[in-house]
Amino acid sequence: MFLDEKIMQFIGIIPARYASTRFPGKPLVDICGKPMIQRVYEQAKKALDNVVVATDDERIYNTVRGFGGEVVMTRADHKCGTDRCLEAYEKWLTVDNAQCTMRQEDVIINIQGDEPFIQPSQIEAIKSCFPTEIATLVKPYTTEDSWEDLENPNTPKVVFSAVDNHAVLFSRSIIPYLRGVDKQDWLAQGKHYRHIGMYAYRADILKQITQLPQSPMEKAESLEQLRWLENGYQIKVAVCETYSMGIDTPADLEEAIKYLKMQN
Repeated sequence: MFLDEKIMQFIGIIPARYASTRFPGKPLVDICGKPMIQRVYEQAKKALDNVVVATDDERIYNTVRGFGGEVVMTRADHKCGTDRCLEAYEKWLTVDNAQCTMRQEDVIINIQGDEPFIQPSQIEAIKSCFPTEIATLVKPYTTEDSWEDLENPNTPKVVFSAVDNHAVLFSRSIIPYLRGVDKQDWLAQGKHYRHIGMYAYRADILKQITQLPQSPMEKAESLEQLRWLENGYQIKVAVCETYSMGIDTPADLEEAIKYLKMQN
């Protein structure tokens, strides 16, 4: 039984690590006069009253404090952002809000720290999924996309139920496979959805899923959300038309700066 949505409290948590194989120091890179982590934080604050950065690095901590943001220090040995979100949420409860116990009705939104153009509408869309256990976002592929976009294994695809919008499967492969259709026609004839890597979890569910061991499908695809599905958790999907630009490499940063200058 879900709790009354009226008493839900949404907390945006932005995991931000300094270490990165492809792009060390990424959260602090300058984007037209502001560090990337500040741009993510400010965008998130447009849709959420409570936003906190979760980091294991003093440089990021001091930067966030410097622009007036909320930030907590977390352990350096977390294997993923989900684990870091749980620790940050628990610290946020005890330090910033003088609460000592987890509230089941709280919803934690895991916001990627490398998406400086995240839109408030995306956050509102994921909030609209509640009450539920876990929620995430997808965006439809269109004929404006290319076959290379659809085939790209770095962008997971999602199949979900038309009845209740619960995810059925995530994969780095193209799903669904259109049998008997020329691949160049798949974008025109099929319904394919790309996964946008924002998650929201009910607080008690977040605590549970961080204790699960890796599952076979997760190991095969290197997609953490498959662990949750394999263990019987429901992931509700919100469809949005907005796709924000993630920054994974220095080349992505150059594109982001060009994009921002065009907008201004």
